[in-house]
Amino acid sequence: MSPVQPAIVARIPRLCVALGLAAACATALAAGAPADTPAKPKTAKELLDASSPSEWRTPDPQDILYMQLPAGRVVIELAPRFAPQHVANIRALARGHYWDGLSIYRSQDNFVVQFGDPTEDEKQRKSIGTARAHLPAEFTRDAAGLPFDALPDSDGWAPEIGFSEGFPAARDPAAGRAWMAHCYGTLGAGRDVAADSSNGTELYVVDGQSPRALDRNITVVGRVLKGMELLSVLPRGPDPMGFYEKPEQRTPILSVALASDVPVAQRTLLQVLRTDTQLFAQLVEMRRNRRDEWYKVPAGHIDLCNVTVPVRTPPASSTAP
Repeated sequence: MSPVQPAIVARIPRLCVALGLAAACATALAAGAPADTPAKPKTAKELLDASSPSEWRTPDPQDILYMQLPAGRVVIELAPRFAPQHVANIRALARGHYWDGLSIYRSQDNFVVQFGDPTEDEKQRKSIGTARAHLPAEFTRDAAGLPFDALPDSDGWAPEIGFSEGFPAARDPAAGRAWMAHCYGTLGAGRDVAADSSNGTELYVVDGQSPRALDRNITVVGRVLKGMELLSVLPRGPDPMGFYEKPEQRTPILSVALASDVPVAQRTLLQVLRTDTQLFAQLVEMRRNRRDEWYKVPAGHIDLCNVTVPVRTPPASSTAP
């Protein structure tokens, strides 16, 4: 008999032995997956590698911000469906080079990094150019007509949770309202006590455990697609709120620009997996119920902010603006 695994030998039918065909039967068993052994599930990477171009979307360059730091580029996607007036202001600020030469002046442990103009004296603050000085609060929006790919699990912060065109979101069907959630990488517009005291000049990025209590209390304007590692490693400010005590402790911002204003050859071309696809649903289920051998007890549940929406560099065969 040809050398085969003991487990294969144990499954050789008695009829094969009786007919002197044990070796042939063992070879056949070894070559094919036994009927009682489930096929090994594909990994997330294998599923993504086999994806089709239609399962990915290319963000509009008008909705992409490039924040250039000394250590590299942070790529941010804006969310005009959720905060149209703030996004319009941010576009105007970027085109007016508002953030160029300013800094990241706050890094609070397990919370956020914040950037803008830290000048205490309002008279000394940088001019906002053509941007509007005052905007209404855009904490929530009408849920009607908003694409929403719901997750199957319950949430302590909202009646329903899911994704809207790649952005983590929540909604309340009874109230007919929807909003973006504060997950890792979320970009929000800092404000004062008044609900309508933000205009997009002061922005923050969540780089800690998801502070969902901020949902519906502040205007969320987008999320980081690439470059979070450049923000999450910044030294924490010594102040209890993470503000740096000295200007030299701040991280300088070399520039902030819209991708649409950057030559194509200088853009960071990215694609985002569509959240309305069966592939995305498969990836969510894989994270809800881990079936690989390391996990002994599948959770059967997943939080909104534990779901990662894949982002990739477009394959050479595809085109992107």
